[in-house]
Order: sequence, then C-alpha cells, then structure tokens
Amino acid sequence: MKPNGSSSSSSPSLTSPIIEHKAFARIGLLGNPSDVYYGRTISLNIQNFWATVRLQPSSDLQILPHPTHDLVQFTSISHLVNRLENEGYYGGVRLLMATCKVFKTYCKEQGIHLHDGNFSLSYDTNIPRQTGLSGSSAIVCATFSCLLDFYKVRDKIAVEIRPQLILNAEKELGIVAGLQDRVAQVYGGLLYMDFNKESMDKYGHGDYTQLDTSLLPPLYLIYAENPSDSGKVHSAVRQRWLDGDEFIVSSMEEVANLALEGKTALLEKDYAKLATLMNRNFDLRRRMFGDAALGSLNIEMVEVARRVGAASKFTGSGGAVVAFCPDGPSQVELLTDACKKAGFSILPVKVVPSLLNEIDIRSQSSKNA
Repeated sequence: MKPNGSSSSSSPSLTSPIIEHKAFARIGLLGNPSDVYYGRTISLNIQNFWATVRLQPSSDLQILPHPTHDLVQFTSISHLVNRLENEGYYGGVRLLMATCKVFKTYCKEQGIHLHDGNFSLSYDTNIPRQTGLSGSSAIVCATFSCLLDFYKVRDKIAVEIRPQLILNAEKELGIVAGLQDRVAQVYGGLLYMDFNKESMDKYGHGDYTQLDTSLLPPLYLIYAENPSDSGKVHSAVRQRWLDGDEFIVSSMEEVANLALEGKTALLEKDYAKLATLMNRNFDLRRRMFGDAALGSLNIEMVEVARRVGAASKFTGSGGAVVAFCPDGPSQVELLTDACKKAGFSILPVKVVPSLLNEIDIRSQSSKNA
C-alpha cells in the first residue's frame, strides 16, 4: 500500500521535458506592511519584472549558480569588494536550496510520496535588488512551482498553504518577511488580503479575495538604482507592536483599514479616494518608522511624485514607489520629467492576471467548500 497522498507516477527520464516557471515582482498598493500585524493589504503582481527558474531532469541533483548573481570569480580584489558593496554576499543559490529543503520536509510530514528522480535547477531574474518588489520570494515561488510539477503533486499541496511554505524557505535563511508578498505571487493578479487573527490562528492563512485587474487606474513604478535594504526597516516597529506600543498598534490598525477602504474605492472606481488613501498610507508609515529608517533617497522618490500632484507610496519597504496621476496624461508627463531629472527610473505598471491553473482552483474550491 502506498503512503497517504502518494504519487502514482514513476521517476521522470533524463529526456523528460524541461520545466520552467516564472514568478513576478509584487507591488503593495495599500496596507503594506500590515500582513505581519493581523492586518489587511492590497497587492498586485506586475509583468515589468520577474524571476525564472528552470528544472531539467538529470542523473544527479544539481543547483547551478547564476553567472552574475552568484559570482565567485573576480578580476581583482577591488572588483570583489565593489560587487559585495552593490550586490551583497548572497545570490540565489541559497534560495533554491532552502526551497528544496522546505518542500521535501513538508511532503515527508504530510505523507506525500516523492519519486526518486533527480534534476538540475537554475534561475535568472531581472527584478531590481532591494526595491521592495519581492525579488527573493519570486525566485522561491518559481522554484516551488517547478518542484510541484516535477513531482506531480500540485493537487496535493493546497494553494492556500504554498505562500507559508515559500515564506518558510526564506526564514531558513534569516530573511525578515511576512505572507503578503508570497500570497500575491502564488495567486497573481490583484489581490485583497485579510490577515485577521481568527483566520490566521484557525487555518494558518488569511482570507484572500481576487479583484478584477481592470478596476485599477494607470499606475507607475519609480525606483532607484542603489536603494536601501528593506529588511532593516521592520525591526524596531515590529518589536514595539509586540510590546503593545499604543501608537504603533493604533497606526497599524489604521493602515489595515486603508486597505479595506481601498477595496471599496477600487470596486466603485473612486480614484480620487484611492489617491488620498495611497498618500495617507505613506504618511502613516513615515510617522511609525521615522525618516532615518526610511532613508532620504526613498523619501525623495515619494516627494518627487507628490511635487507634481501624484499620489505615491512605497511598493514595499523602500527602494521603489508606486505612483498614480489622478489628473491624467499631462500629469504623467510632469512626473516622468521630474523622475528623470532626479535620476530615478519610471515605468508604466503592467499587471499580471491570475496565475491559478485548473488544479489550483479545484484545490482552492474544495478547501473553501
């Protein structure tokens, strides 16, 4: 008798098809970062940037380093130091390895049989580093999707569980994060997330509602080449929240309510309200974290947009900004010129549709039944 939830498929041959999955950058539109504070948030995946992971059946299991992001050969010590100062010490190999570990551990715990086939994993990404666009989780998410298909267990791991497993892989590496980014990247499209304590305690995940991407007005992404490290911004505020700091607790509740109000504004296409909420979201964040933590470059990105009347806020924890021009094309031109003069890049946001396939939807439907 096969173990519970076992796969009836045999190991793939070395000539089996290559599996490739893409995961996209994520923008927190409202509520961010309240996903780790039992809050609410609205996020969307964007087609502008992505990570791709490629799985090829092989005789041995191999994790292949990226020629740029996992560089270990340099022209000089100055080249090495410059690379570390701009890119950091870590590439994507550790993300691939951690994902494999978490995936295997979960399947073993749940009695999900995995065949004995091996594979090689490689990745590529064009998501700008340290921009609050969820570059690390995109690599993990794409890796996880490859493993689901290689082992043919997509129907055995519920879609609601996957974001937590992706987060667990990042936690293996000491990455500070919450569920929001991973939920957005697993589901795709435009997503409203309610991380209320009751659902989180009972199910281990929040309540997620996909919204029609056509509800969004034109949005613009502004980012810098050398932004701050987003992981450092959370620490002090998180501890103050855990300690019951009245100002932080009440402010986080207000941030969460902005997402709820934003959902209504989108459904009603009340874009003037949306602009107000976006600005309020950043103002609250600035009060909680302080200018020193946010960084002058990050603040300037927001201010550049506001000086031409556009609404703006961080996409995540800093490094990039999402902006909305309620006055239309003429304001977009002003914003574009202002960004170029300030040395910032600006792109129109291209939204990703829902990423759930038929198996995922059946899994989700049976869970919610």
